[in-house]
Amino acid sequence: MRPPLTVTAVPPLLPDGDEAREWAERELTDPAYRIAEPTPLDRAARAVVDFFTDLFSTPLDGGLGPTVALVAAIVAVLLIGAAFAVWGMPRRRPRAPAAPTILFGEREDRSAEDLRRAADERARAGDFDAAVVLRFRALARACLERGVVDLPPGATVHAFARAASASFPASREGLDRVADDFDDVRYLRKPGSAEAYRRVGEVDDEIRRATPRTAAVVPA
Repeated sequence: MRPPLTVTAVPPLLPDGDEAREWAERELTDPAYRIAEPTPLDRAARAVVDFFTDLFSTPLDGGLGPTVALVAAIVAVLLIGAAFAVWGMPRRRPRAPAAPTILFGEREDRSAEDLRRAADERARAGDFDAAVVLRFRALARACLERGVVDLPPGATVHAFARAASASFPASREGLDRVADDFDDVRYLRKPGSAEAYRRVGEVDDEIRRATPRTAAVVPA
């Protein structure tokens, strides 16, 4: 009869001194540790707090306590101001990138200024179909950036024009007209023209200078 099988315990994998140091150095090179390190401004603020803690916890003879505290406070304010001037505001958590926006059936991530520049480039090249579409998208994007309208993915250009008109009633007629220009180009009813591009540019500039009356939600 065979003897029963026995399971030999496996000793834990413990590093020796050199391996432990190497593991620690490798771990500390992780970018997460560098991100968590305090900035120079963080260190300066900590030093100021420690200074005042030590100052007010140490008794002074001869009635010099208030005078020394006042001088120290002035010096601390000057140091803090210098730190802000050199290193800027304390570090904040980076903001998450904005979600992409669907503008009239197509994904569009560019800002209003980027769209205006792209429209001008196409107009100079004589491509007024693209120029009209891009400038109208710039107009809609600008209203989104200002929080004037909320544009759901299924919104049409005329629904946008009506909602924007609630915020900019003086531009109601122009918004309706350039919405027609956009649809003419997109649905091949009419080709784009320099005149249509001029109209949408004028409405965009007019709204950019105006103060909105209220915010509106565009119906999908």
